[in-house]
Amino acid sequence: MHTDVDQCLRAVQSKDARFDGWFFTAVRTTGIYCRPSCPAVPPKPRNITFHATAASAQAAGYRACKRCRPDASPGSPEWDVRGDLVARAVRLIADGIVDREGVPGLSHRLGYSRRQLERLLQAELGAGPLGLARAQRAQTARLLIETTGLPLADVAFAAGFGSVRQFNDTVREVFATTPGDLRTRATLKLPPAKGSVTVRLPFRQPLHPDNLFGHLVATGVPGVEEWRNGAYRRTLRLPHGSGTVALTPTSEHIRCTLHLQDMRDLSVAIARCRRLLDLDADPVAIDALLSEDPFLQPLVARAPGRRVPRTVDEKEMALRAVLGQQVSTAAARTLAGRLVLAHGDPIEDPAGGLTHLFPTPEQLTQVDPAGLAMPGSRKQTLLRLAAALDTLDLDPGADRHEARSQLAALKGIGPWTVETVAMRCLGDPDAFLPTDLGVLQLAKQLGLPKDLLTHAERWRPWRAYAVQHLWAVGNHPVNHIPTGDAS
Repeated sequence: MHTDVDQCLRAVQSKDARFDGWFFTAVRTTGIYCRPSCPAVPPKPRNITFHATAASAQAAGYRACKRCRPDASPGSPEWDVRGDLVARAVRLIADGIVDREGVPGLSHRLGYSRRQLERLLQAELGAGPLGLARAQRAQTARLLIETTGLPLADVAFAAGFGSVRQFNDTVREVFATTPGDLRTRATLKLPPAKGSVTVRLPFRQPLHPDNLFGHLVATGVPGVEEWRNGAYRRTLRLPHGSGTVALTPTSEHIRCTLHLQDMRDLSVAIARCRRLLDLDADPVAIDALLSEDPFLQPLVARAPGRRVPRTVDEKEMALRAVLGQQVSTAAARTLAGRLVLAHGDPIEDPAGGLTHLFPTPEQLTQVDPAGLAMPGSRKQTLLRLAAALDTLDLDPGADRHEARSQLAALKGIGPWTVETVAMRCLGDPDAFLPTDLGVLQLAKQLGLPKDLLTHAERWRPWRAYAVQHLWAVGNHPVNHIPTGDAS
């Protein structure tokens, strides 16, 4: 979008927050880059250049605005919609792949040479993999500086920097101040408990939290997920250790409190929580298209801003999709709860009732099938998928078409499971469940044509959001935030 100068100028002049994250505004006369919605007086058009990413603006020598904090804006919804190489690379970088495996690891995951990958990212985003990862490290560093009592040297390594000097230089360059000054301005009163950090997760308005949090709680696995004190809580399996998160919806943001064994996992945990809650979506564009269908228009008007509940662990969700085949939500929770209790890794949770991490596919492949209390065919499908997940790519950079094909080739995996995985794991906004019993019943109740698959073509590329609106017609717990604590 940053190449459409006229549209970008209109967004800046109207301070339209819907475009935060879509592009960044760099001002030549001040050397500062901002969000489109920055409250400062808009600069003269001749002094503005537009950038696709914060990393691009930083590479061009601009520093982040201290008023609008462009480094903390929602991500561009474009990367969730698109399935091409650049979008897959951006999703993987957000998940911390460059910090863990370097650019060669990113290139290997995507199946392209390092030179080709860097050329494509530079051409479209104005920054290569290292620049994008550096911008993310700078944002993580700022969060840790302003919201924790960690010593600044520990902040440097927790944010992913290779040295304290690199950390200091980057903070000065990006924020035009020192790490110490950032902490002084934050006026911390009491350092939070070690390993704990609370941040605000921004999103584009509107956001309808009922089905989002209602779905996560109603389908939550006992011991792994719970609803407590107005927050959805769950355990996390992260690259450097485990953790827990509490996500509380508010009208302006999602409050996210993380307890981590290793603070190096902070940026990864935040990225995964954003994916879980679909916070980078563009609800205005989605609702506008779905409202063109007279069958959906009243539903969208009643609850604008619905999101698609996703996952923080793709392999876990794929296994849970198999457990949910042809059974009720309650039955699927029971099966998953037994599996967790018997084979999951235990954790401590002084703040609540979380007890285990969901078992990994590797753990399940070692299980004696006779000990799994479920129908024989379901048992075999579960173990077959657990073995296949060693090579089946469902991570944020996965090729969605290839993943669908590989899933469909597994015995016992049908279209419902494939599309559920595409929706919840792969984050495909166009995933659709035309065989889902609830979708079929509620579509009939609304008077939709019998050939639902053909009719749904008009909902592309947002069919996953249409499913959320259809499910909301029924009176099911997935549509409501609990009024009290639930586990």
